[in-house]
Amino acid sequence: MTKTVYVGNLSWEMTEQDLNEIFAQYGKVESSRIATERDTGRSRGFGFVEMSDDDADKAIAALNGSELGGRTLTVNVAQDRPNRRR
Repeated sequence: MTKTVYVGNLSWEMTEQDLNEIFAQYGKVESSRIATERDTGRSRGFGFVEMSDDDADKAIAALNGSELGGRTLTVNVAQDRPNRRR
């Protein structure tokens, strides 16, 4: 099984490749993506990484609250987004 990990408080310069390299230290990364502004393409300061359950748990334990690029990361299991009406 895979688990999606939320990574918050990323620096604006962080790339998906950087995110992938950081999490690869804890296991195989299935995918990584950084959320971007629809109009500008600029980072929104958070992203998601998909890994196996065990590897994701190791990464969360090691990285949550750690400092990267002068920012304290928030790393936890991603929550399902509620349905939003427009």
